[in-house]
Amino acid sequence: MSETTAPAALKHFTLPIGPLHVALEEPMYFKLDLDGERVRGVDITAGHVHRGMEALASRRNFFQNVVLTERVCSLCSNSHPFTYCMAVENLAGIEIPLRGQYLRVMAEEIKRIASHLFNVAIMAHVIGYKSLFMHGMQVREIVQDIKETIFGNRMDLAAICLGGVKYDIDSNLLEYADSNLRRTAAHVQELIDIYRSDTFIGKRTRGVGVITPEDVFRLGLVGPVARSAGVPMDVRRDAPYAVYGNLEFSVITERGGDVHSRAMVRLREVAESIGIVLQILRCMPEGERNARLSAIPAGEAVARTEAPRGELFYYVRADGSDVPLRLKWRVPSYLNWEALAVMMKDCAVADVTLIVNSIDPCISCTER
Repeated sequence: MSETTAPAALKHFTLPIGPLHVALEEPMYFKLDLDGERVRGVDITAGHVHRGMEALASRRNFFQNVVLTERVCSLCSNSHPFTYCMAVENLAGIEIPLRGQYLRVMAEEIKRIASHLFNVAIMAHVIGYKSLFMHGMQVREIVQDIKETIFGNRMDLAAICLGGVKYDIDSNLLEYADSNLRRTAAHVQELIDIYRSDTFIGKRTRGVGVITPEDVFRLGLVGPVARSAGVPMDVRRDAPYAVYGNLEFSVITERGGDVHSRAMVRLREVAESIGIVLQILRCMPEGERNARLSAIPAGEAVARTEAPRGELFYYVRADGSDVPLRLKWRVPSYLNWEALAVMMKDCAVADVTLIVNSIDPCISCTER
């Protein structure tokens, strides 16, 4: 039956995707209003994996919550305890020794490298470029080996604690990290060249899921999603924390605001993060890693960091006991989620999962 003779019911219909779907990594539900193969409207429903973690935090002491916050999400698992500990330390007036701050940033940037490589590899998988997917994951495996060697873990690093860090690095580990990060950098440059020039990737990703700088400010978008539209916002530069103010790095932006631009921002940020860690390895100071802890006083405090997906914000309120009255976090996916309705407007049905992957959504973070 040709399209001209197809019944109207076949041309205009509603297509449900999720909450469990082969193309979705986590439970999400989209109700798409379709006109043939084009998406004319999007209704997004969240709330399928609520875990009550903020309520759990009010039943655990400040030390136990370091472990809890690291399990909010796997790909940005270091960012959550990092930001949480910063908020508690701000409340208690605890100053972290310089070596401990460098070690914190080192863990954070290594985790950012692995997170970004995973996302761009999954993009290749979604568009059907299986050899590039495997190559991207193979490069990420080098970083996973670095994580396992230095921290003893491949996903949840367990690197952060209240007052500093749980790990240290000696001359042998410094040399090991340096050589393997330089090896990773060469592979990452190869990936950048492929993603930038490959015709197949360009046809599937350029001009798909477009947002504008106006959309960024109107919706409050953050992280690589905002930077892909040319908006240079990055907490590491705009409100430096730990030792980011002592390090040289660029805020990466692209102009397209599409799926391709978001992938390029992440790949180029991987190169920047490798440069940050190499700087840390060269100028790691001697001294203590951890501060002397004091009682957590009554009051409230906040902290924010630049997680792999964008700005991560933590709020803590205490009454002087060893258990917080309230612990709340706002994650980047919560903000970037609203951009999907703009990105999917008038897109092809085949591009829906590609667009969803391009914001690197974390449902575990968002539906906590």
